Amino acid sequence: MEDLARDRTGARVPAERLPEAEAPCLARSARPQVVERVSRLPPFERFLEENRTTVFRYLTAAVGPIDADDVFQETFLAALRAYPRCNEAARLDRWILRIASRKAIDHHRGAGRRPIPVAAPPERPTEVDPAADGFGPALVAVRDLPARQRDAVAYRHILGFSVADAASLMGCSEEAVRASAYQGLRRLKQQELKERAIWTND
Repeated sequence: MEDLARDRTGARVPAERLPEAEAPCLARSARPQVVERVSRLPPFERFLEENRTTVFRYLTAAVGPIDADDVFQETFLAALRAYPRCNEAARLDRWILRIASRKAIDHHRGAGRRPIPVAAPPERPTEVDPAADGFGPALVAVRDLPARQRDAVAYRHILGFSVADAASLMGCSEEAVRASAYQGLRRLKQQELKERAIWTND
């Protein structure tokens, strides 16, 4: 339906035919809404500083300390491209973690397609010691869990999120989060016991 307005004589005419000073501000008032939504976002540099530690800690668990830096860069490059369209200004920490989770999944899928270098295996597994960066061995082991268990353990027991927040991030029920976290922790415990037995028998 055509927008009508009254001119100075009282006649009803299409709004676009009125002089700009008389035209109703209905159409113009809608334009600042987009600007207002974007302006509520903090500068990207501040957003990066506020979330980089949490994201890097998550990625260290999700992909391991060797690859965490590369996936971290991919995560924030994707965030930079999407930032002007982000409509989650109040939950930017959750928004960036969802991006990081997708990048971690992509990394694991790609790892299966990358060629494995052929070399004589070392006598014992070698691993970059994450303790230098404040990460423990258990944190590194999380990366080998299935994706659901990995995220549930990372969100609940590494980042300390509530079950409700973890469920929101994972897009599942709270009960599913509890089950995935339990299964992940049980698998980590089994792996720890297995490694202890191997080292004891050496």
